[in-house]
Amino acid sequence: MTSFEPKDLPTAKLHSYLLSAVAPRPIAFASTVDANGNPNLSPFSFFNVFSANPPIMIFSPARRVRDNTIKHTLMNAESTKEVVINVVNYDIVQQMSLSSTEYAENVNEFVKAGLTMLKSDIVKPFRVAESPVQFECKVNEIVKLGNEGGAGNLIICEVVKLHINDAVLNESGSIDQEKLDLVSRAGGSYYSRAKAGFFEIPKPLSTLGLGVDALPKEVRNSNILTGNDLGLLGNVEKLPNENAIKAFAKKHDIIALTEDEKHKKAQDLLSYNDVESAWKVLLS
Repeated sequence: MTSFEPKDLPTAKLHSYLLSAVAPRPIAFASTVDANGNPNLSPFSFFNVFSANPPIMIFSPARRVRDNTIKHTLMNAESTKEVVINVVNYDIVQQMSLSSTEYAENVNEFVKAGLTMLKSDIVKPFRVAESPVQFECKVNEIVKLGNEGGAGNLIICEVVKLHINDAVLNESGSIDQEKLDLVSRAGGSYYSRAKAGFFEIPKPLSTLGLGVDALPKEVRNSNILTGNDLGLLGNVEKLPNENAIKAFAKKHDIIALTEDEKHKKAQDLLSYNDVESAWKVLLS
């Protein structure tokens, strides 16, 4: 057995060991607003529920390991003392992943990820309409665990209102785990689907993906492509060039396909994570 003392490991390596070994972890899809009301949305897997009376959840936006900066979510929680914690199910996992891209401070991740802002009843941050369970919370306390890169900041939240989509409830009014279909986080690019086990999602581009809002209107409004499909399509830096599109269309004989047929073919390619070919089909 290989053994280490934490002080002997670089923070990035220790971080990797911790996240890979303590897994899978539930995901807090945290919505906040800044002092001016600008929305922010970001996922965190340092998260769990810790009390029912009072109803307390804690999530932790850690200081970035690479440069010791802090995240907008933490700044907003400190400023407004409010947050909405949305759960993540399989239907929105790709959009959730895209929202974790480090967009600039005033960029709305709801828009970039193609998710719907739903007004909360008590707190100012918006809920994610597509999330099957949403918790409106007041921030009771923020506990800072350190000042160096990798240090956590425990945001202790008290639930003041919760919202549950009827579609995930069973006949007795309890949550049906099969219907809820939650997703959790593991190490590296791995996630776990509650009813189907592990799968991988490529990390969002460090160069910033285009975002769902930048996709052509006919793609965004497709009757066939799902939110997960749009999340994959939005996580590219640029679209294929015209020559590549024409060559692909000629080789695969897709010029005569209807729009719906192209969308179905693109969706099939996306199921194999062939995003580049899917784009060539959609733009042909």
